Amino acid sequence: MSIEIKVPTLPESIADATVAQWHKKPGDFVKRDENLLDLETDKVMLEVPAPQDGILEHIAKPQGSKVTAEEILGILTLKKAGVEKISAESSSSLEAEKQVATNKNQPEETLSPAVRRLVAEQAVDIEQIKGTGKSGRVTKEDILAHAQMPSQATPKTQMSPILAESPSERPEQRVPMTRLRARIAERLVEAQHSAAMLTTFNEINMQPVMELRNRHKDTFEKTHGVKLGFMSFFVKAAIAALKKWPAVNASIDGTDIIYHGYQDIGIAISTTRGLVVPILRDADTLSMADIEKCIVEYADKARAGKLTLEEMTGGTFTITNGGTFGSMLSTPIINAPQAAILGMHNIVKRPVVDNDQIVIRPVMYVALSYDHRLIDGRESVSFLLMIKQILEDPSRLLLNL
Repeated sequence: MSIEIKVPTLPESIADATVAQWHKKPGDFVKRDENLLDLETDKVMLEVPAPQDGILEHIAKPQGSKVTAEEILGILTLKKAGVEKISAESSSSLEAEKQVATNKNQPEETLSPAVRRLVAEQAVDIEQIKGTGKSGRVTKEDILAHAQMPSQATPKTQMSPILAESPSERPEQRVPMTRLRARIAERLVEAQHSAAMLTTFNEINMQPVMELRNRHKDTFEKTHGVKLGFMSFFVKAAIAALKKWPAVNASIDGTDIIYHGYQDIGIAISTTRGLVVPILRDADTLSMADIEKCIVEYADKARAGKLTLEEMTGGTFTITNGGTFGSMLSTPIINAPQAAILGMHNIVKRPVVDNDQIVIRPVMYVALSYDHRLIDGRESVSFLLMIKQILEDPSRLLLNL
């Protein structure tokens, strides 16, 4: 008995998805609820689990295919009663043993994934290639030799088979944008075109925060089970400043201004797929421990591609930290329809004047990019100044100053 593997119902506002990666190949045994493949949308990555135990019989939508809800992705043959389960590894070895030691070429479905990829990339006819592997199997070297390419294992170039070596040894590789990267590009260009964006800067003496953090970080971690970072200080400072200057927490909808009576703070997180911005909902109700725990959870989920659409929807203000990569200064782009974004940067020891004395202090440059259609210079500068004042005297947070 066979059943169809279908695209699940997609989140609201998402019309289609792209097959990002199959984790199984035809002939593999799969267990119920085991992830078969990943579907990439322009916002989140979705997993498609196996509905039952069985053998993946056929893949209808290979990697890179664009699909919509309820489309058939593949066919799963259910395990017959009394038949012992076999793993993907044993299944593959059984297939190899079935190959007769002749000069006949094996069917394409028995080729390894790497060989199948090369066959597609080089556009070769598998029937014209004589296999030199065990039992007459076609190997990567056979494909490369047939296509008159240098082997991937050649010590001279160590070049990926995707990149053909040119006479001048100037390789190029053309790959399509991921859905997330394409969406990021679209939103950034849209923000540049639709907002009157300006950036104001300031510097923060981080010594008071660093001393407070160093004094309590061990006890904090033992008590709350999470490390005390700098981000929770910035989130708390931003919340206080947003309450003082509500226009920075607002957004524009047509000719209307929407003032939000809550602070949903987006935290920009870099992943291999691109930048994602999960939201700390009602951040003003969270303790510093809650904030740190949420950030760690979001970072783990972001890098595993498991953030949900709900976790990345909304937000009234965003904080991004380019300092983790060594950035000294930048002009972050607004995360529309928000009106402003705070950029943190690296901490560097710099000479500063303190009580008419030149001293060395750990300094961070901060930037606030804002939509000048909604936020005036007075509000933007005052907002950033308030964050500076709070972080240079963290006791203000306790006193609500």
